[in-house]
Amino acid sequence: MLELVALLLLLSLSNEVRVNGDGGNRQCEHNPAPKPRPHTVSILEFGAVGDGKTLNTIAFQNAIFYLKSFADKGGAQLYVPPGTWLTKSFNLTSHLTLFLEKGAVILGSQDPFHWDVVDPLPSYGRGVEVPGGRYQSLINGYMLDDVVITGNSGIIDGMGLAWWELFSSHSLNYSRPHIIELVASDHVVVSNLTFLNAPAYSIHPVYCSNVHIYNVSISAPPESPYTIGIVPDSSDHVCIEDCVIETGYDAIALKSGWDEYGIAYGRPTENVHIRRVHLQASSGSTIAFGSDMSGGISNILVENVHLYNSRSGIEFRTMRGRGGYIKEIVISDVEMENIYTAMAATGYCGSHPDDKFDPNALPHLDHIILQDVIGTNITVAGSFAGLQESPFTNICLSNINLSINSVASIPWECSNISGFSDSVLPKPCPDLEILSDCLSLPSVKGKTADM
Repeated sequence: MLELVALLLLLSLSNEVRVNGDGGNRQCEHNPAPKPRPHTVSILEFGAVGDGKTLNTIAFQNAIFYLKSFADKGGAQLYVPPGTWLTKSFNLTSHLTLFLEKGAVILGSQDPFHWDVVDPLPSYGRGVEVPGGRYQSLINGYMLDDVVITGNSGIIDGMGLAWWELFSSHSLNYSRPHIIELVASDHVVVSNLTFLNAPAYSIHPVYCSNVHIYNVSISAPPESPYTIGIVPDSSDHVCIEDCVIETGYDAIALKSGWDEYGIAYGRPTENVHIRRVHLQASSGSTIAFGSDMSGGISNILVENVHLYNSRSGIEFRTMRGRGGYIKEIVISDVEMENIYTAMAATGYCGSHPDDKFDPNALPHLDHIILQDVIGTNITVAGSFAGLQESPFTNICLSNINLSINSVASIPWECSNISGFSDSVLPKPCPDLEILSDCLSLPSVKGKTADM
């Protein structure tokens, strides 16, 4: 009788589950278009030279300093015309639009001495690659409000090759920079641009709220080490939509701090909506949760996504010592092709910042819904490995059809997990046929008209 009840619940889930329209994790429904700025200046007015050789950092710094005076007058726009504009790191200001015209390329200097060193993020305690500080990112903002980075198909090129070589040869003095990093900022828009060759991450909003990233293209070579496209990190009310991302490691990775530092900082990543994206991740996952998730990750909606030519499709990562949680995740309407492992969750991924972590700080993974998934040329349908002390619970699968290639001998691998499934091919492991609470996710109810 219990099995019949659970089956009826999953049938209802596969046919009707959607996220409600209360503004929780349907963040992309609530993003007004940025207002035009009443004042505009060109970077040319500050002596910039777009020949790809002249260093234009002072021009960017002076222009942005000047535009601060318009903050209480509706803000201002810094216009970057066609040309190739070499620069070191520079900082933005509030109520600013940075606009790159078609044919404009901002180039990051490849000289590490051109990049300042800044303190580690408090939720990480140290640089993630090298103990100590980290190189400042190419374009930065700290405690800003109302910042727009946009254009008419302009390009920002992180010129990452030199950084990839330093990383691969273990020659980094500090952790690599990103292209854009905005810290503790509110009302952030990144749109209508192409990002190339990030040293590490392309777009990194950390401790931010109300972030809208749309119509961007991100690319890094398949062999570029641990390059990631977009990393919402201890941030809330984030929308990522209509993007194409192809990177060396992860395409989109949600994070929230590292071990004891992330636990102490205590800021989760929550209320994130990802839709209409095309993602490739050569050696990582197209959509990753963790493994740095000690502040928690919850209330995430992913829908209408195309994942292709990648090692992993959707992956949840954590380990002992992380603490935190990954919960209330809904992923639906997914098309996969040429993916080695379609879905994965592991409690054995990552490293520790130092020996001060608490081995008894166990992560919790609960209420994960994956539905309406079609996959072709898949090698492993699912690989789920929870912790014996903290099993992964309520993994709910419905309406999933994966075409497995001849390489696979066992399409499913499961340990220390529980959940339920309906209309899933190939047939999942017995761990996913246990009566569970698959409809108690607070933000889930019947299909609503606001889709």
